[in-house]
Amino acid sequence: MKDRLRFLLNRIGKKLWVKPLIMCLAAIGGAFIARGADYVGLSAIVPDITANSVNTLLKVMSASMLVIATFSVASMVSAYSSASGTATPRSFSLIVADDVSQNALSAFLGAFIFSIVSLIALENSYYHRAGRFTLFALTLVVFAIVIITFIGWVDSIARLGRLGNTISKVERATASALKRQKDSPTLGGVPVTPRQSGAEPVFAVSVGYVQRVDVHSLQVFAEEEEIRIEVSALPGDFVGPGSELAYIRENSGNSENLELDRITRAFTIDHDRTYDEDVRFGLVALSEIASRALSPG
Repeated sequence: MKDRLRFLLNRIGKKLWVKPLIMCLAAIGGAFIARGADYVGLSAIVPDITANSVNTLLKVMSASMLVIATFSVASMVSAYSSASGTATPRSFSLIVADDVSQNALSAFLGAFIFSIVSLIALENSYYHRAGRFTLFALTLVVFAIVIITFIGWVDSIARLGRLGNTISKVERATASALKRQKDSPTLGGVPVTPRQSGAEPVFAVSVGYVQRVDVHSLQVFAEEEEIRIEVSALPGDFVGPGSELAYIRENSGNSENLELDRITRAFTIDHDRTYDEDVRFGLVALSEIASRALSPG
């Protein structure tokens, strides 16, 4: 279960839209949370911040954040193109998953959404005295986050997509996969024994690369049905309809009542290879980078 959760989180984290979406939702929530300060009795103790002062700050933020977000996207696309051209296209997924770039884009978009929503609420007299003060404080916090994020992002974007940075990312991903394979060389199962006659193959139903094998699910199914399952397709293998994913041998010799879909669902198959559990993919990427470094003469 832990490995499955880690795999799912890694896949979600590599999506470029996930963190910006979360930050945008948080920004909208923050704009409305400020309204709650009007109901907790803070009006008598907080300074009276005029709506014009908050309005000015929010307008400056809304005008600048969209420009910075657009600039950051353009810089990231340029870095992605550079990584594919100087290193290997196989490193693209690692460059896209760069945390600093994703956090920066999320902060810029979140600040823009926060300023727009807050401006609309402020223009319609949604906040009272305590709410305006809370909104003013939140705006200053957002400004500070944006400035700190921008400084760190400028330092990171200067390296993102460079050959050395790309090699380091591929090396770390490959080393992590190698360590997991060293710790669990048989994916948590037992070593393969000579296949007995009568073993029934389980075929893939889709085309793509095996990204992960959920051995725990296979073990649960094998114990329930009192069968033995031999995994024949490992992460990184290309499969399609007619390709053997596994072989089963049950004690009773009758497999008509078995739910073979439970076996096929244990194999995560997609169009792209990943670095998470596919050691060969990382080694192939490193070899391609090394090949490009060779002199053509």
